[in-house]
Amino acid sequence: MQICSVCSEQTPKYKCPSCKIRYCSLGCYKKHKDTCLPVEKPASPSPEYKDAAGSAEPLGMDDLLHEDDIIDKVPLQRLQLLGQSTELRDLLCNPHLRQLLRSVDHAESKEAAMKAAMQEPLFLEFADQCLKVVENEGNTKTSHND
Repeated sequence: MQICSVCSEQTPKYKCPSCKIRYCSLGCYKKHKDTCLPVEKPASPSPEYKDAAGSAEPLGMDDLLHEDDIIDKVPLQRLQLLGQSTELRDLLCNPHLRQLLRSVDHAESKEAAMKAAMQEPLFLEFADQCLKVVENEGNTKTSHND
């Protein structure tokens, strides 16, 4: 798992648009901006999400899928198995679980929301089933007719 390039303590949430280093907070950005050495010429201004410093973008799906140095990365083929799991589909029929997932997805603090969700037995069952699907190749039932 990556750590902040500035403080070396937290998981980075942002990427400097100029030099592409990863950092975790506004404080780290402020420390970094004085010594930033752009790797490439910044792209022309375009509408994108900016953090409080007004100059960084959050990590996107492409950033996460193309990170070569993340140890805990699950291959895309394994992730696709999640959509084929009948056990997960059955769990997702529960409106309470769907609401828990929405609350985590929309939470400002994902870490706090995950900690709260992990106190719910239903959410734990869902998380365990997700892990079983991606960790055990071919050992889970899928919606395919065999």
